[in-house]
Amino acid sequence: MASVTTSTTSAVAQKRATPFYFGGAASIVAAISVHPFDLTKVRLQNMKGANHGMFSTMISIAKNEGFFRLYAGLSASMLRQATYSTVRFGVYDKLKEFVTSRTDKPTVWHLLACSSTAGALGGACGNPGDVINVRMQNDGQLPPRQRRNYKHALDGVVRMSREEGIGSLFRGVGPNVNRAILMTSSQCVSYDIFKDLLLRYSPLEDGLVVHFSSSVLAGLVATTVCSPVDVIKTRIMAAGAADRQLSAMTVMSQMYRVEGLASFFKGWTPAFIRLGPQTIITFVVLEQFKTWHAAWHDRQLVRAAPTTSKL
Repeated sequence: MASVTTSTTSAVAQKRATPFYFGGAASIVAAISVHPFDLTKVRLQNMKGANHGMFSTMISIAKNEGFFRLYAGLSASMLRQATYSTVRFGVYDKLKEFVTSRTDKPTVWHLLACSSTAGALGGACGNPGDVINVRMQNDGQLPPRQRRNYKHALDGVVRMSREEGIGSLFRGVGPNVNRAILMTSSQCVSYDIFKDLLLRYSPLEDGLVVHFSSSVLAGLVATTVCSPVDVIKTRIMAAGAADRQLSAMTVMSQMYRVEGLASFFKGWTPAFIRLGPQTIITFVVLEQFKTWHAAWHDRQLVRAAPTTSKL
């Protein structure tokens, strides 16, 4: 009887295990969908002085630089998600599976430990793509002589390595890792918590409505928690070679002294409008990937059953 239980448990665990890259693939789909909002957020975060509206900034970009400039840096955004999100979602899921196999119900602290580890690794792995992404998105805002004019993400990686050294690809890695930890913890953990609460205390069943509602709430939490670190990270990454020694503390003190506390939340609206849909698309697509994978796995088990019974 014990062997039957053990084999059943291992079969369920195998069924629930999903490929490592699902989170990255879902994030790439989401990044393509919301890229104009991400670009607008970066532009607003790099604007010093008076606050500008999100939609007025988008219209200004389309009018002065052309509509397709709203998709500047798309290849870098996809590279970033292919590294950053693949690692953070993949590691988070694997660590969560590891914890779940050793305790009936993981606590919030277990989930935070898993998400912090995953976020740190994802932030470090995705930093080169993030630097190129910020630079390509901010290029149109610079005077013509200061523009880098990277053709695509790989061109940016090669040119940065050649012109500024390989270390330049990891500029801002400190605040980026901090942001990745905050993002993964606030996004993934809050999604799991909201999903669990909705399934437990509402009449809703596990499906699209629950996934949508949980991801909207998770996006709101993640945007607010990550905004200050995101602004600091963006300014460091957008800096030129002359400012390579710029530290997070220096940027923070200058922002607070010159622009005030509100500057840490610059670009919050486009950040939420970007992160809200991105979080929704990411988790809905990710859940769909998992559903398709589980259905495929079920079919494999059904096909294998007659062979097993004959033996």
